[in-house]
Amino acid sequence: MLLGLRTVIYRAPDLARAKQWYTTLLGVGPYFDEPFYVGFNVGGYELGLDPNGKGTSGACGATAYWGVAKLDDALARAREIGAPIVSPTQDVGEGIRVASVADPTGNIIGLIENPHFKLPDAGRG
Repeated sequence: MLLGLRTVIYRAPDLARAKQWYTTLLGVGPYFDEPFYVGFNVGGYELGLDPNGKGTSGACGATAYWGVAKLDDALARAREIGAPIVSPTQDVGEGIRVASVADPTGNIIGLIENPHFKLPDAGRG
């Protein structure tokens, strides 16, 4: 079911400050920059900043999103094994869909169907 890590989103109540800090840390600006979300490409993976994030996953408020081929199938499988839906399916644009479920101990598992995602070359960094 899981294809690999795609995106990690960090809570960023002060989006401008967070964007500047990550730009400095990464040495590159965001490829997606909107008032509701800022996204950086980090070696072919997404580091996202969400000003409205609730921080429900882990002490630092990050949610890891695991890539799936078909989100509807992945959610059906998760429900089959008793995982409650935390965030229902959302179309976030350009054919990208996300949702999240909880594991038996309450950890949030993000799922993302992203037809644009390509793994980086194995020989790079």
